[in-house]
Amino acid sequence: MKTKILSLVALFLTTVAINAQIDRSTMPKPGPDPVVKLGKPIKFTLDNGLKVIMVENHKLPRVSANLSIDNKPYLEGDIAGVSGMMGSLLGRGTKSISKDEFNEKVDFYGANISFFSSGAFGSSLTKYFPEILGLMADGMQNPVFSKEEFDKEVQITLDNLKSNEKSVTSAARRVENVLTYGRNHPFGEFTSKESVEKITLEDVINNYNTYYKPNNAYLVIEGDIDPKATKALVKDLFSGWQKGEIPAYEIPEAKNVANTEINFVNMDNAVQSEIAIINNVDLTLGDDDYYAALLANNILGGGGTARLFMNLREDKGYTYGSYSSLRQNRYAGTFRATASVRNMVTDSSVVELQKEINKMRYKKVSAEELENSKEEYIGGFVMDVQKPRTVANFALNIERYNLPEDFYENYIKNIKAVTLDDVQNAAIKYFRGDQARIVITGKGIDVLKNLENTDYVIKYFDKEGNPTVKPPMTLPIPAGMTAESVVDKYIEAIGGKDKVDAIKTTMIVSNATIQGTPLVMTMKSSAPNKTLQEIAVMGNVMQKSVFNGETGYQSARGQKMDMQQAQIDEAKANLVPFSDMAYKKGTLDRIEPIDGVNYYVVQFNDTEVFYDMKTGLKAKEVKTVKTPDGKEVKVPTTFGNYKAVNGVLFPYSVGIKSGPMDLNFEVKEIKVNEGVTDADFE
Repeated sequence: MKTKILSLVALFLTTVAINAQIDRSTMPKPGPDPVVKLGKPIKFTLDNGLKVIMVENHKLPRVSANLSIDNKPYLEGDIAGVSGMMGSLLGRGTKSISKDEFNEKVDFYGANISFFSSGAFGSSLTKYFPEILGLMADGMQNPVFSKEEFDKEVQITLDNLKSNEKSVTSAARRVENVLTYGRNHPFGEFTSKESVEKITLEDVINNYNTYYKPNNAYLVIEGDIDPKATKALVKDLFSGWQKGEIPAYEIPEAKNVANTEINFVNMDNAVQSEIAIINNVDLTLGDDDYYAALLANNILGGGGTARLFMNLREDKGYTYGSYSSLRQNRYAGTFRATASVRNMVTDSSVVELQKEINKMRYKKVSAEELENSKEEYIGGFVMDVQKPRTVANFALNIERYNLPEDFYENYIKNIKAVTLDDVQNAAIKYFRGDQARIVITGKGIDVLKNLENTDYVIKYFDKEGNPTVKPPMTLPIPAGMTAESVVDKYIEAIGGKDKVDAIKTTMIVSNATIQGTPLVMTMKSSAPNKTLQEIAVMGNVMQKSVFNGETGYQSARGQKMDMQQAQIDEAKANLVPFSDMAYKKGTLDRIEPIDGVNYYVVQFNDTEVFYDMKTGLKAKEVKTVKTPDGKEVKVPTTFGNYKAVNGVLFPYSVGIKSGPMDLNFEVKEIKVNEGVTDADFE
């Protein structure tokens, strides 16, 4: 026992001594970069052109096979969607087995087989893999395209299209592709009701016979395999697959616009705007600046710590997330910066997105941002290479893109070699904020007014990408709604007809400042149309306007001018204390949304009056006046901060905009049925 105690004491003292030698005040030096050894996949090619890649991995008793037909993209034209329909019909029975028997066998083996227009996929336990690969090969090479299954697929496709008719997101993606690539580009065309209804069973069979060939195909098998036996199995199952001549097709060039512009798609049911800033890029896996481009995009919009996310979500709260993507492609790559935002902040979001894009171009990122992005990529890469399927995909990429055999073994070294200058040069080259399409799909009536204040030309497109005109900026007026009913709703909102009718006179005193100088405005009124308005500066009356019901005058700076007949007629038509009573004789012109609020707009002579549809309260009057040189100018007056006086609501904040001047009056005193006499209007 004593010996055990002494041993424990000795161990404790040793531990203390070791810890005492560790300096925890300095960060430990990072270890060496991990060495990536991908192993050598086994490759061979069949006489029909099928390239086979096998990756051996015995961690789990499973095997998967992935067939990729790497044909050049082609235009389907009037029957767009035919290849997708062909892919959907594969696997619904073969010349040797019915659809139900096929599915039952797959289920019995607990396996998975799927087919698509550009290939197929199958996976199972190792012991069942020969049977599953056999079913997959049979489904690919000996399909039965029955009229019954074709009709079902047509109806399913049409139903899916119909269910997405009002989907803002679907419309956004569709139009983005049409405008980015062009309608006559394979990446720009889309499946429509019209194209589906033109597709025949013969079209599907012709598409299969023409394009579903081994010439440009890769079969990648990875997992718990015996390479020798698997090679023999592949030869047995796929050597009979007949190659064919794939039609030549020249893909049109996708071009950027000369100057950045807004492409707007109106969707009346949109509750938020889908924004995508897009430009075409020429970037392919393995290009000299490929790694710099990856890191530049990651810093801009690669995730929750990237600049777009931190700005539009964390700082501004415009969206749940904003991201960017840089899509490399041998035929047509793209850069996209996207966000789904509230209607009210659509214009502001465009400004912030463009700001972040251009900042990447014209100002170097910080050393810390670059280092963090490198570590993120390297960490993800190291984790991915542990997966056999990743190794198989890497081997496929090396074949498809004609990359060096050590491309992925040098991946970490190449990422670490990227400099701050490299990132900025990549951003300048690929993030074309100066030649981008800003595609916005949203509710025009809510967002266009503010978008028109930006510096960009706006072009309009329908939800299929066809040029169109600017959408109506007003809402339909409900049946039976008139100017009189709008005013009645306003009277009810401020207190009701009885209380309003009981008010015969008002005196309102308001304060404002202009260039630091205090103003006092006093307004008196007496039913039905007597009015006085007086503006004083530092106790001196600077301007006065009086109407006694029959005649009146205006005075300013000691000069008095009698009202002209037109002014008298206008004053007589104005009913006080509540001018809105006269507006009943006006016209309900429209319903106009402003900053997310819908307003009834009543036109009365030269004045437009805006009433909040929800509250009934008056928010604004806009009067059109003529200047001495004959020009028409709109003078808006806003009303807010309603408070009750004798049971009736009055606006305590009144804003008047006259030319460059903004006068914001705050009401200090309101007297009802007192403080006013006929002498005030002499």
